[in-house]
Amino acid sequence: MMKTHLTLALITCLMGSACSSTRYDDPDKVETLTLDYGSTDLQTLAGSMVDSLNAAPQLAYYEKSGEDKRIIVYSAGINNRTSEHIDTSGIMDKIRVSLLKGGRFRLAATEQGQSDLEQQVRFMQGSGRVDPAQAKQFGKQVGADMVLLGTLRSIEKSKRRNLEDGMSKKDDVYYTFIMEMVNIETGETVWAEEKELRKTKKTGIFGA
Repeated sequence: MMKTHLTLALITCLMGSACSSTRYDDPDKVETLTLDYGSTDLQTLAGSMVDSLNAAPQLAYYEKSGEDKRIIVYSAGINNRTSEHIDTSGIMDKIRVSLLKGGRFRLAATEQGQSDLEQQVRFMQGSGRVDPAQAKQFGKQVGADMVLLGTLRSIEKSKRRNLEDGMSKKDDVYYTFIMEMVNIETGETVWAEEKELRKTKKTGIFGA
């Protein structure tokens, strides 16, 4: 009887370990499931640029007329020069949200936002369905002072299994992320920052 109970318990345990499970986890937890670009990389890259922009002394020299001295920024996007299919718009979105919360910058609409705004204004003016007194007009949007743009690159290397390393395999990926802020009127780069990341993976003799 005891042997039967142990067998059933063992079967139940094995069945439970074979089943998948889903749960919430800390979004700020370091993610190292694979060597590929992941959530921690996004947070690290975006966070480093936001910190640098908010503290940049170079931008203090830019003078604006009027009471509101905040710099109006247009985000042009991030060029993905890596071998991975990385949605770099996610990095820029996180940067935009953090910059707006920081209070030092104002943000002009993105390219997609501008397209949506144009459609909405044309609808207000031409559909006949909007009160003319409330319909918005072209020519009143804020003009950006600076353009924010960047490039993400990677270098990947692998070392084959060999006796010297105990027949283990090593993989290495190096990311370099560079962003710059360019004065639209003068074409001058007034701020630039670089962030580097390196990730390594060692696979044992029986690993894939």
